[in-house]
Amino acid sequence: MTRLCAPMMPALLATALVLGGSAAAGAQQATPVASPPPATPLATPVAAVTRLFDLPGENVFPEGVAYQEATGDFFVGSTTDGTVFRGNVEGGPVEVFVEGAPGGSAVGLKLDGEGRLFVAGGTTGLVSVYDTTTGALVAEFGNDLTPNTFLNDIAFNTAGDAYVTDSFNPFVYLVPAEAVVPPATTPVGEATPGTTVPVGGLEVAIDLTGTPFVYGDDFNANGIVATPDDQYLLVAQSNTGTLFRIDPAGGEVVPVDLGGAPLPGDGLLLDGRTLFAVTAGEISVVSLAEDYASGELTTTFSDPTFSSPTTIARYDGCLLVVNSQFAAQQGGSPDLPFTVSGVPIPASVAGGSPAERC
Repeated sequence: MTRLCAPMMPALLATALVLGGSAAAGAQQATPVASPPPATPLATPVAAVTRLFDLPGENVFPEGVAYQEATGDFFVGSTTDGTVFRGNVEGGPVEVFVEGAPGGSAVGLKLDGEGRLFVAGGTTGLVSVYDTTTGALVAEFGNDLTPNTFLNDIAFNTAGDAYVTDSFNPFVYLVPAEAVVPPATTPVGEATPGTTVPVGGLEVAIDLTGTPFVYGDDFNANGIVATPDDQYLLVAQSNTGTLFRIDPAGGEVVPVDLGGAPLPGDGLLLDGRTLFAVTAGEISVVSLAEDYASGELTTTFSDPTFSSPTTIARYDGCLLVVNSQFAAQQGGSPDLPFTVSGVPIPASVAGGSPAERC
């Protein structure tokens, strides 16, 4: 079901912003509340109207989200077993679209231009491709590095080629668009156990070894987007808070100069030269230069429904924000149900009036 998040008392609102608490106590009717003027250019205003989409299940711990404009459907993945859920921004329940299995994981999700859903499988080392009409698994690609790998996020260029980040290994992988064809016509390898879909090898498109993108402990390459002209990839390094510009053709890697501002980005979304990045419980907005080599952190915004948000997808004047509750996964109990927030993009960022309802 979807729920509208009602305004909270000031003390509870402050607590929710600090702890990233869920808005499970929200009422059925939302009353827009004017946000106070920001104290500084980087203040964190609260969105006036938010909608919540509830996910079924008690151990979901979702991470990725993808939005299908043609249908209004969105897809969310579970990191615990690889279940993929499907909902619709117009309402109705969010339901299981692809059943998960022990050992499975769904991290980054993206849709290509053909309406196929690509899922980065974390420590499975697999990129799985699903038909969004039938839910059938149509292709799968692996790097043979499991469990010492973490396939994290996916970005497409205009040709439909998919680039995939690995948080543990200094590689950006490539799934060429022409490689995703029905398995009956392309027996490229042995089938994944329990399926009849052949597994192709993930191609290393960019080796980051010896570049300024130096891998360290914890999560390295995370969110990734392609620039509209296909000239560059922008990749966030979570453990250093650095954004990198990568030339996929020539291999050049340069840190993006943000004037010293850290950007420990998880999910990224690029709209022209405006970059949205999920960072430390809020969404940061960066205005990038024409060559994408520099930029300015212009504002941040949050919402009381956020609970360890991970990534975002845009629809109309809103953002779908995944509430992972990963903090509870490390110890404690999640606040059920798991949710995805539909949050209006602030007028200062959208360049006009914000959406009245998401």
